[in-house]
Amino acid sequence: MKKKGITCECNYVNVDGTEMCAACGKPLTEKAQEEGVNMRYEGAAIRSRKRNKSLIDHIWGFFSSVKVGIWILVLLLISSALGTLYPQKTYVPKWAWADLASYYEEQYGTLGHWYYTLGLHELYDSWWYIALIIGLAVSIIVASFDRGIPLYKALRAQRVTRHPHFMKRQRFFGVTVTENPDEAIDQVSAALANKRYRIRKENGNVLAEKNRFARWGPYVNHVGLIIFLGGCLLRYIPGMEVVDTTMAIREGEKEVVPFTDATYFVENRHFSIELYDENDERFQDAYEEKGGVIPEKFETDAVLYKREESRIIGDDGELVKMEEKKIHVNDPLQFDGFSLYQTDYRLNELNQMTFTLEHKESGKTFGEMTVDLIEPESTYELGDGYRVVLKDYFPDFDLNSSGKPTTKSSVPNNPYFLFSMYTPDKPEGERSLIGIQRNIEANDDNEYKMTFVDAAFKNVTILTVRKDETLPFLIVGGIIFLIGLVQGSYFAHRRVWLQKVDGDVWLAGHTNRNGLSFHEEMKQVVVGTPLHVPKDQEEMKHEQ
Repeated sequence: MKKKGITCECNYVNVDGTEMCAACGKPLTEKAQEEGVNMRYEGAAIRSRKRNKSLIDHIWGFFSSVKVGIWILVLLLISSALGTLYPQKTYVPKWAWADLASYYEEQYGTLGHWYYTLGLHELYDSWWYIALIIGLAVSIIVASFDRGIPLYKALRAQRVTRHPHFMKRQRFFGVTVTENPDEAIDQVSAALANKRYRIRKENGNVLAEKNRFARWGPYVNHVGLIIFLGGCLLRYIPGMEVVDTTMAIREGEKEVVPFTDATYFVENRHFSIELYDENDERFQDAYEEKGGVIPEKFETDAVLYKREESRIIGDDGELVKMEEKKIHVNDPLQFDGFSLYQTDYRLNELNQMTFTLEHKESGKTFGEMTVDLIEPESTYELGDGYRVVLKDYFPDFDLNSSGKPTTKSSVPNNPYFLFSMYTPDKPEGERSLIGIQRNIEANDDNEYKMTFVDAAFKNVTILTVRKDETLPFLIVGGIIFLIGLVQGSYFAHRRVWLQKVDGDVWLAGHTNRNGLSFHEEMKQVVVGTPLHVPKDQEEMKHEQ
């Protein structure tokens, strides 16, 4: 079956739409005949530039457009910047999630209100932001195939002997009349070989070429970008989400590591902190600026546990010690893709509060009860028919916009308790809202009250939990992009043609960058030979 396309006089069959024969360089269109040679893509047929286009060709042409790719990139950069103006929802305190609109407006004013209203608080998870990433990736892929494959085929098909039109239209071109053209060509070929040119010969003609790989620099960039964008998109796949959260562990306690399905636990065996000497003159300015103590070093003596699976139904399994490590700044505990970093601490945080039930008139007390501020019980039995029920608990008490009690966080910075007190003489119970040095009664005629007795404190270590399985993709993509950048920026694809035409020697040269240094190189290779230095035809045009 005969291959379809445009057959050149050199018998090479070119794809329809080709402007210049890939093998010999003969112009195949009137436009190519009148104009200079198109060396950017070696005159190859580019699908996006077809005249008769189908619907698929129009879609292909849209995504292969450099302008479209740049606009998508600009929109992606602008939207990414907008997402950093205020914290994303992920970094907003959990207690504010119930009324995010009010939180953003209270914290950031009118701009915060519109930031929330426009959905910018979840920008990086929005469908349109993901669509921009996919659009950019598609644009890069289509543009690479649209231009890269035709260029590869054209360079692979090039022959040594080129058409006169191709030779004359090169930027560097010269003709030398010499008695022994074969000897002159051999001398220049040897000089080019010494400069690491790859030499090809055909019928006494020569093609010298080096650094063809430099032409693939932009496409290597594209591969790196596609891998990088692929890594970004993987973050939206379940199981590949990026974990970047914190966990607080009180001294002597264990806590489950977030996002491990209660498989891993960390124990804060001991937390220690070392402070700079406040009497040292070197640190006086820092102390005045800080207005308090300045930590020199703080670390957590941590123990990692893993829950073993149990074959017994209803048994959660045993915790097995996996590793002991002192976690301090920039030296995390790492396991199963997770990294636990020492980032903060809270000293002397309220851990327990002890109360007693007291008869207001007589001052008689009825037992004591200790409330764990992290996991309080619902009922406290005091004996002899006396009991206290915890109806509600606000670790960090505040009033919302409606004037109702709420909590700003789960940290017991300002704990309040709503107690119901049941006694033999008051079986229906009495209610009282208790805070630090505050006792608010529902009715002023309460006969009993809750009286504060004692408090216990604990140091708390705060660890940042991070896991990012897409990071290798981002790193590899970035490295490949840099390789392509070096490949395309610091190397030049250079070619030199030497041909015998009617007893004369034609010398032509082309480079995709750094024309001046290439011209100097051509001057060096003709030194000591009969050949003249080729002229820079582009420079001659400017002089005219």
